[in-house]
Amino acid sequence: MPQMSPLWWEILFILFILSFLTLNTMIYFNQKKFLKPKLIGSVVFKNMNWLW
Repeated sequence: MPQMSPLWWEILFILFILSFLTLNTMIYFNQKKFLKPKLIGSVVFKNMNWLW
């Protein structure tokens, strides 16, 4: 078996971890809609008002 370069393995591993973390955060925020998304939404809303 030809061995793959460790850099390629690191890139694949980092991509896998990032996708896994984004899925976990999305599920967590969907379950806890009353805690942190209000803070994030208010910050985004203020930034959008400031931009417009």
